[in-house]
Amino acid sequence: MLKLAGGISSRGYKVDLVLARASGSFLSEVPKHVRVIDLNASRSLLSLPALVAYLRREQPDILYSGLYTNIIALWAKRLAQVPTRVIVSERAPLSSHVKMDSSDYRVRLLPHLVQRFYPWADCIVAISKGVADDLVMNYGIPDDRIHVIYNPIVTPELCALAEAPLYHPWFEVGEPPVILAAGALTAVKDFATLIQAFAMAQQVRPVRLIILGEGGDRTKLEALIKQLGLDDKVQLPGFVANPYPYMKRACLFVLSSRWEGLGGVLIEALYCGVPSIATDCPGGPREILADGKYGQLVPVGDSFAMAQAIESSLTGNAIHPPAESWRPFELENVVDQYIHLFFSI
Repeated sequence: MLKLAGGISSRGYKVDLVLARASGSFLSEVPKHVRVIDLNASRSLLSLPALVAYLRREQPDILYSGLYTNIIALWAKRLAQVPTRVIVSERAPLSSHVKMDSSDYRVRLLPHLVQRFYPWADCIVAISKGVADDLVMNYGIPDDRIHVIYNPIVTPELCALAEAPLYHPWFEVGEPPVILAAGALTAVKDFATLIQAFAMAQQVRPVRLIILGEGGDRTKLEALIKQLGLDDKVQLPGFVANPYPYMKRACLFVLSSRWEGLGGVLIEALYCGVPSIATDCPGGPREILADGKYGQLVPVGDSFAMAQAIESSLTGNAIHPPAESWRPFELENVVDQYIHLFFSI
């Protein structure tokens, strides 16, 4: 959202970033020409009255919403009775999300809310064809209401960050190659399968594994690493603000997710030139890797197949991604598509 807001404002359009609560680690990264509107609500649902007031006061041409605010945005437009056009965006295959988090009543409500209120939107953006297909097949959204526009992943800032130095002993000359993964340490990312696959692959040749990110599954993953005797070969450094120097120096990047909306970290790895392996999960990985043209695809949750793919890459069969693999995800390309969409509706 920050990249998109900055890209659109750089074209001379006025952009407001309307937040239920203006807090969090990314607040300092809001582009300078983007105005922050703080609705000062403790949660998204409670921001509804303030959002209605904002719409009546400012009457923006477009209200673009994402994540859990989509239903709130649609309600606010209806209550405000303004001519603002509302675009909602779906960031993940909803059916997979519901299946993974079925114990949360709010998540169980989402399919009903989507079917009831998404028809109020002027149009719907899906961040991958996989996400769009999920809306059509499982929730009855007409495909002509959905526009697939990828997230803006590749930016000038990414280029500069990737060139930063990296001081880590595992990347010194003469050290074994390093496999990299990155993402929240949660069940959705399924790093347990990756660690099990790595345990098999490292028996064939010396190699190490670094998983960047933080999350609630840390204790489980650390226990698995210890159980498999991999303490000296696997590291979980936690959240790293700039992971791109790691990507540029890794021998292989692996995405082990059970589902993705798009898979931005996989695109970042392609941009950094590292050969990649990804699970063929619901969402965007197959699109990103062009059916295996730009990287290997393996079944979800299959540690043996993943180990075989890792061994194949380490023995000289790695697919080195060309520039065309990440071009569709460049910021300027994505901004062009959004501006065209805004004017077309």
